[in-house]
Amino acid sequence: MPDSEMVDEDGTHPPRVLGPVDSAASDRANRQWWDSDADAYHDEHGAYLGVESTGGDFVWCPENLREADIGLLGDIVGKTILEVGCGSAPCARWLAAHGAHPVGIDLSRGMLAHGVAAMAGDAQRVPLVQATAERLPFAGASYDLACSAFGAVPFVADSAGVMAEVARVLRPGGRWVFAVNHPMRWMFPDDPGPAGLTVTIPYFNRTPYAERDESGAITYVEHHRTMGDRIREIRAAGLILDDVVEPEWPEDFEQEWGQWSPLRGAYFPGTAIFCCRKPA
Repeated sequence: MPDSEMVDEDGTHPPRVLGPVDSAASDRANRQWWDSDADAYHDEHGAYLGVESTGGDFVWCPENLREADIGLLGDIVGKTILEVGCGSAPCARWLAAHGAHPVGIDLSRGMLAHGVAAMAGDAQRVPLVQATAERLPFAGASYDLACSAFGAVPFVADSAGVMAEVARVLRPGGRWVFAVNHPMRWMFPDDPGPAGLTVTIPYFNRTPYAERDESGAITYVEHHRTMGDRIREIRAAGLILDDVVEPEWPEDFEQEWGQWSPLRGAYFPGTAIFCCRKPA
């Protein structure tokens, strides 16, 4: 899960830079971003995600929702599972520790390297593959289940293509569950405080947010889709949408994660988890 909290040196939150960004530019920028940020990201969030824990952990979102408690994937024992945008793979490692046969893919070699290092103490090793979610390097009908906890989907230009690719590699009856920023979050600044409660961008503005360096090169990208867009992408891929989970902020949970905070969580959802399946 990204921080999505961009702060200037004076402590203020700069306006988002919106402009067209295609798949190649998104892949290049986000691969370099996560490669360079991997160490800092794990220093700050590794413990919360269970990266260093033996067997990992499966945390769906900053609202502290865990697969062990909610069971969105259903029975995983003996199932082949693809984690899309696995990062350092704590979720895939948790799945392996609980009887599944997972494979993780991610665009960033730096993030995958953290996963390889963390698996040193695990009873089972999880295969990790560097690849883009827009072109999954697997044969059709290879997996019983697929999942993604804030991985890949918000960072690719062609998220409809990701849905189609996941549908292709799923076996009939297979489930696809993915968590992303709640679409309505797009309207608000990436600020966990009171400033993050004021609408600044139209919900229907689908122009990507991008950061650029001093030379003008794109260094980070996030892509927005409305709730309707997500549903249409799922249906266009031939998948059935069973549920959309909008986790409420837990009572007495005080931990902030970038733009996620108890203050904002009291007013509107930060995460949307789409639960889909391929027709049997």
